[in-house]
Amino acid sequence: MRLQGKMSPTAAGSHSAPITRKVDIPAVRATVGMHVVGLDRPWEEVPVLFQSFVIENEEQVDILCDHCEWITIEETGCVVMPWEPAPPPRSTRPAPGFRVKLPLAEELPQASRRYHQARDYVDTLLHDVADNRDASLGEAREIVRSCVNSIANNANAMFWLTRIRDQHSYTAEHCVRVGLLAITFGRYLGLPGKDLEILGLSGMLHDVGKMRIAPEILNKPGALTRYEWARMRRHAEYGFQLLGSDHELEPEVREAALSHHERLDGRGYPRALSADDIGRTTRIISIVDAYDAMTSDRAYRMGIPASDALRVLYRYRDTQFDRELVADFIRMIGIYPPGSLVELDTGEVAVVLATSPQHKLHPLVEVVLDRDGRLCEPHPINLSEQPSDGSQGASAITRALPDGSAGFSLAEHIRRLSVPNSHATPAPR
Repeated sequence: MRLQGKMSPTAAGSHSAPITRKVDIPAVRATVGMHVVGLDRPWEEVPVLFQSFVIENEEQVDILCDHCEWITIEETGCVVMPWEPAPPPRSTRPAPGFRVKLPLAEELPQASRRYHQARDYVDTLLHDVADNRDASLGEAREIVRSCVNSIANNANAMFWLTRIRDQHSYTAEHCVRVGLLAITFGRYLGLPGKDLEILGLSGMLHDVGKMRIAPEILNKPGALTRYEWARMRRHAEYGFQLLGSDHELEPEVREAALSHHERLDGRGYPRALSADDIGRTTRIISIVDAYDAMTSDRAYRMGIPASDALRVLYRYRDTQFDRELVADFIRMIGIYPPGSLVELDTGEVAVVLATSPQHKLHPLVEVVLDRDGRLCEPHPINLSEQPSDGSQGASAITRALPDGSAGFSLAEHIRRLSVPNSHATPAPR
């Protein structure tokens, strides 16, 4: 074990540590109660909230074991420890992330147009399917390509748009959001353009089969009966059949429609596939689909906060969802995703513009409401550069807020920013 600090040899092959010391140990030896102060890789590569914390439960132990070979803990007391070799160098696998080509203010109007184009197309498509009319899939690919280009310019713009929710247009908007989030996730992972296109098509078309389900079942406010649930499960097969009429669609797109409710443990539907039979595209769509569904208001329940949805995804890694993809998705979404409405410790309300993996709790925000709850001239604050004592204004986020809080509408804010010659949001890079 490698110890950091001043040591005094006590015997051959051993040494004593100072009263307070930092110790590098294998991650597999982590236990509840340890004070973790360092990792063998950047903090942003590990889905933990704080960059120094006391392990409180076995779930946190699992996270460290999954992502690290060695961790640094701070110990107190004088203990004689045997010497062990230093940890090996950290993995050289490049960390996922985004590159920004255009400022948010410049890309947001374009992204808004592309988002609404996609929503209108999917809405028309779903109505055609519901009315037993021939559904045209010809436009889907070009719409997806335009969204891929927008996300390449500035992914934060589409993040903003995916925060807008309309319960009355759930299925159409859900399909669009899953498509956009899947593209964004794929780009975060560094996937090539063709794969991003397939992900976008898979996401936007994954629930098309729901239009073959009776509306009274699809929109039922209460629990489904056994018969109704059996009918609902058929939507995966219906979607697969509907997409089969277009021979230009990649097999992965049809497969995602059929298999996005399959589970790694073999307990999913409709075919109870094993993990080896579930492809990467489907695994990504399953994660994104579940996340968006959990965070959306439905006829039978209210959506849950993003942080709670991420905890559910993590809880069901390995059994329902892919372990590594879940960890990457958690890192991408973060604690306060772009487009989140947050309250600052000054009483002001702000919109999150961009996040930094190095400062998970202190993103770049734009203040939109003053401490009295009145609209104000939007102005950016980089919370990672604020003094901790609050002597120069806001220093921290106190809580996340649902859209519509204090009378502020993110959708209306985006509309204002998308109008030519209106106020432009300062450009985060």
